Amino acid sequence: MSHYAIYCRDKAGSEDQRQAASPAHLKHVEKHLDHYFIAGPIRDESGATVGSLLIVKADSVDEARAFLEQDPYFSADIWESIEIHDFMPAAGDWIGGKIW
Repeated sequence: MSHYAIYCRDKAGSEDQRQAASPAHLKHVEKHLDHYFIAGPIRDESGATVGSLLIVKADSVDEARAFLEQDPYFSADIWESIEIHDFMPAAGDWIGGKIW
């Protein structure tokens, strides 16, 4: 199983859709915690949420995309763009040091 970094940028003016979908989104995250390495909102300098960053566990980029498409935020159509990249955790507190 690999890790995939997913960066989702919100559409301008999607704050109301995000807020409306938030309870279902959080329920989805709680139901699938074992699929996440880390996940959370991206905020701008004013504190407004402007996107999402997720690092998920999956066997392929297609599986990571399919998992993302199950998220209520996806069906709420709040994201303007989605980037998915293979990610290798290599160093830091989250992995307990370094891999080399």
